[in-house]
Amino acid sequence: METYEILIIGGGPAAITIVKNLKGKKKTAIIRPEDHSMIYCAMPYAIEGILSLEKTLKKDKLVTDAGATLIRDIVTKVDFESKTVTTEKGNSYGYEKLIISTGANPILPPIEGTNLKNVMTFKTESDLKYIKNIVDNGLKEAVVIGAGAIGIELSQALNKVNVKTYLIDMASTILPNMMDEDMIVPVQKQLAESGVLLYLDNKVSSLKGSNYVEEIILEKGNIKFKSEPLIVFAVGMKPNIDIFKNTKLELSKSGIVINNKMETNIPNVYAVGDCTEYKSAITGDVILGKLATNAVPMGRLLAKNLLGENRTYSGFYNGAATKVVDYFVGSTGLSEKAAKYKGYDIVVGKANFTTTFPIMPFAKDVEIKLIVDKNTKKILGGQVVSGEPVTDKVDQITMAVQFGITIDKLTQFSYSSQPYQSFFPANNLLTHAAEQIVSQL
Repeated sequence: METYEILIIGGGPAAITIVKNLKGKKKTAIIRPEDHSMIYCAMPYAIEGILSLEKTLKKDKLVTDAGATLIRDIVTKVDFESKTVTTEKGNSYGYEKLIISTGANPILPPIEGTNLKNVMTFKTESDLKYIKNIVDNGLKEAVVIGAGAIGIELSQALNKVNVKTYLIDMASTILPNMMDEDMIVPVQKQLAESGVLLYLDNKVSSLKGSNYVEEIILEKGNIKFKSEPLIVFAVGMKPNIDIFKNTKLELSKSGIVINNKMETNIPNVYAVGDCTEYKSAITGDVILGKLATNAVPMGRLLAKNLLGENRTYSGFYNGAATKVVDYFVGSTGLSEKAAKYKGYDIVVGKANFTTTFPIMPFAKDVEIKLIVDKNTKKILGGQVVSGEPVTDKVDQITMAVQFGITIDKLTQFSYSSQPYQSFFPANNLLTHAAEQIVSQL
């Protein structure tokens, strides 16, 4: 039986980050069930035809060139007493330290009709191949249930390849966990104008049909199909931790319970990424955080600690972004709605400028929103909507939230300016929104 200093179950972003940071300094192996590790957020763009399917597949060299062994197999049992892992192929591996990075799986809700043909979730390489195949073979109608980032991106992709696409969500606006209603209204309007049929403030009760879905029963009205449709649920994720049930490993409904060093309740056993219980660094509450941008810092921190450092992780801020037709949108921290729900006494500030000097012929609108705790004057979160990419601005707000910068300090933010890249030197999005808030305080 081969024994490794570090054995990792799972081959996603966190696992790859760990081996890249270990750089072969410890005998390490990854056991990965999939044929390929995927670039998940690129999958809708392969359906749209912007990318080839192959471009969404990460190369195995990311693991092997970092000095780790890659094992393609499925772990069926972990014996924490003997420090061994057993796989579907009947192999056993020993470990000194075990890292669980098994990720999360999409949820298929317990409603009637989910067993019908072409009803699925969207996460794996096989999911991507299946949808591409039926699109290429003349798919006419599709329904995406869930208007979060994945649902938005997939519905746009299907609409772009001339599939009549419905998008359903229980919330009254798209991207309800990312954007407040006042920021998303023009974006939502453009999505509807692009051809995606929005069924918001609505809920799927059941799927009806004999072989494939012939009708979707909603709380408010039904959708009948003239052809065999595709039905994709994008309503959330659940941690992939079933093999650890009835073991000594401490689990919650949200995932494996870890401390701020990724340690579980079992010595020499760690967990990272989507299989863990995520907690907000702002409120300390358990939150949804199934993003690669959360998994990667966890993996990096753990790798550094395994090499002798003593880093700790404060929690998650959930900076995220997506593209909706011609708009780029992003957010971080708490939304205004979430902050009020948590009982914060808040002040909100906004700024509306252009992405370049307004005199430039290609200037596009950009709007920013900051949410601030009135008592501490600390920034709780922010949102950006723009005609150009927003991740840099989202990251600036995250930095302000993460390091406790007060709104008074933000008014003193020193910024740069250039005709192609910013608004006039006379003002800046962050400082203008900050000044608005200070004037209210």
